[in-house]
Amino acid sequence: MRRLVAPVFVLLALLTTAYTSLNTIETSEPEPALTSASAALPLESIRLPKGFAISVYAEVDNARSMAMSPSGILFVGNRNEDKVYAVQDVNGDFKADKRWVLASGLNMPNGVAFRDGDLYIAEVNRISRIRAVESKLDKPGKPEIVYDKYPTETHHGWKYIAFGPDGKLYVPVGAPCNICESKDPVYASITRMNPDGTGMEVFASGVRNTVGFTWQPGTNQIWFTDNGRDMLGDDVPPCELNTATAKGQHFGYPYCHGGTIKDPEFGDKRPCSEFVKPAQNLGAHVAPLGLKFYSGNQFPAAYRNQLFIAEHGSWNRSKKSGYKLSLVRVENGKSVGYETFASGWLDEATQKVWGRPVDVLVLKDGSMLVSDDQANVIYRIYYK
Repeated sequence: MRRLVAPVFVLLALLTTAYTSLNTIETSEPEPALTSASAALPLESIRLPKGFAISVYAEVDNARSMAMSPSGILFVGNRNEDKVYAVQDVNGDFKADKRWVLASGLNMPNGVAFRDGDLYIAEVNRISRIRAVESKLDKPGKPEIVYDKYPTETHHGWKYIAFGPDGKLYVPVGAPCNICESKDPVYASITRMNPDGTGMEVFASGVRNTVGFTWQPGTNQIWFTDNGRDMLGDDVPPCELNTATAKGQHFGYPYCHGGTIKDPEFGDKRPCSEFVKPAQNLGAHVAPLGLKFYSGNQFPAAYRNQLFIAEHGSWNRSKKSGYKLSLVRVENGKSVGYETFASGWLDEATQKVWGRPVDVLVLKDGSMLVSDDQANVIYRIYYK
């Protein structure tokens, strides 16, 4: 047994060295952002309202959260891989030309955010950044740590991040379980901090697992998706769309789901009446992720300032649900409708799935980008 000790320590040292070196990208030669790999995708099966069309904008492995710089560099994180990418449409034809790997060896780097020239990256337990990233896409170097005190659990540990109108970076911390009551208030929350990592605080509680939030133009009010708990059946509970009007609000988890459904294990501890009700109950197990208010001018006027949600799709429902883009119509700060905008990634008859929407982003021309971590692409939806 003693002879095994030294090799184990040597192996650990090698792994540590490998992890450290993988985080440093000395040079990153750009690759083509579009190849023949996506040519066989059945885009003709995507159902859109009359006048809309869809095309492939870029190919990115396990494409998840997206952030765009003012100069038009698109940054993309992923969850199942270890990399963060930059993508650029050089000639303005709405098809990306170049793709760079900016960082690798990361721990589920799902979230990306851009502010004042710097790219922020969210891993499971830490936030890092690459300063002046647009000037060094070919030589990004090693990201610097901004904050590294988040929990290390990978169950709901991947993070979506974004800067709010208050200049703070918002970072969710999912529940470390399907359903549980945590003593540490950082779990099942949305936190926020200053751009330099100081002043971290819990902004909202009772949020099981949000992987998308945005702020409504004009009101600067945050809206966020929340993935409902599992193991209560195919149709219970609904996933949620929520909005917070102030710091310190509680949205029910793990005591109450969908605003009215008492949890069978924890519901007797606190009544549903104590919590902020969802702005809109979504489908059960549809896994809503990224969302954006449509702020462009290309789509017809009926879509302006309305909320688009990427529904990633169920994983354990007997008949699959989600796998689409939904539209929530908002008037005076309230939902007045919930409908399907784009579908077809799921074949209802065969129950086969070829794509899973993750995040949405509105381009300057008013068209919309949608990431897909199963088809490994980013789509562009536009109005003809």
